Amino acid sequence: MIFQGHCQNRRRLLSRWGWAVLTVLGFIGLSINTVFAHEFSGFVGGEARVFAQSAIQPGQKDHSASFVLNPEYYHEFDNGSSFTFVPFFRVDSADDERTHFDLRELTYLWLHDSLELRLGVRKVFWGVTEVVHLVDIINQTDGVENVDTEDKLGQPMVNLSFARDWGTVDLFMLPFFRERTFPGKGGRLRSALVVDTDRAVFESAAQEWHTDWAVRYSHFFGDFDVGLYHFIGTGREPTLLASTDGSGNPILVPLYEQINQTGLDVSYVVNDWLWKLEAIYRAGQGSEDYSSVTGGFEYTFTRILETAMDLGVVMEGIFDDRGDSATTPLENDIALALRLTVNDPESTEALLGFLQDVKENARSVFLETSRRFGDNWKLTVEMRASFSQPESDLLFDQRADDLLQMELNYYF
Repeated sequence: MIFQGHCQNRRRLLSRWGWAVLTVLGFIGLSINTVFAHEFSGFVGGEARVFAQSAIQPGQKDHSASFVLNPEYYHEFDNGSSFTFVPFFRVDSADDERTHFDLRELTYLWLHDSLELRLGVRKVFWGVTEVVHLVDIINQTDGVENVDTEDKLGQPMVNLSFARDWGTVDLFMLPFFRERTFPGKGGRLRSALVVDTDRAVFESAAQEWHTDWAVRYSHFFGDFDVGLYHFIGTGREPTLLASTDGSGNPILVPLYEQINQTGLDVSYVVNDWLWKLEAIYRAGQGSEDYSSVTGGFEYTFTRILETAMDLGVVMEGIFDDRGDSATTPLENDIALALRLTVNDPESTEALLGFLQDVKENARSVFLETSRRFGDNWKLTVEMRASFSQPESDLLFDQRADDLLQMELNYYF
């Protein structure tokens, strides 16, 4: 049975974060009372987005500017335990949904011999490939930040980690579910229909309060780095259902289903080669179980042209056995990329990539570059463009959203 979600008002949001704050601070107060070290860091910055073509969806803007604040406060206690607090805030000129606040981290770490206990809100990343991170499932995607799905919302959790000679075991209890964020009516890089997150529905009667579980084993075997996990709970990727709002306008409503997912990630280093593999098997989303795999290699040419620069050549394949019914646009694609690392004092880097659909003519290119200026400033430039997207492609609605994005941040 599927249960209808209800509007997430401000009082409810504050109650959720208040619960997390009080839990973490209470645990700290009961456990440790001596501060050994602390530090402030983070960044503040501005971002500009310019689109090559005029918007094709009603209400969208052709350009935008935003302000971002991402401070970090870190305490280390005299026994090695620590406390981390990382809030995140963005204000956007074009999209009300992109103006948002999040607790990226609010975590207490307790250490005892080979045992680690992490309590609170934090981010956990799993994955080894460049283009798609199939196995990354603990945190929800912050869909208004970037289309590459690499920005994540903070996830409330209890994480117990055991490290032994034969490997590391991580146990996760996830007591609260974070819904995915989506661009609003004024935002670009979205579907033709706006996703109404206030109307989200859940398969579980507990809705976002359903407790999810995960266990992961990881270890080095010679030159192999292996991770294997199983997840039980609310799927992070919603199924989007066609519906209408109160005025009868067509919209999309996210449905969050209960899933079981097993994932494997493997990397293998030999000389200048790095081989990578990610694979998942998921049951519970849709009428049939499915599997998906991505993998490939990165070969690095060091000190090219007798300079300090390194050039990496990346090739990866992505395959989803759902085919045309997949909920991701990358279901049968080949990715090629060049990664330039200048190895200069300014940490200049660039990644140029190309994606080609194996069955269709659809293709896209992307460029990501960054460079530091002085001790505190960093400029990041991104470019994304797509070509020949057929109407059946999930990116067809974004065919006019070729993007140039520039972000200048001050780190402190």
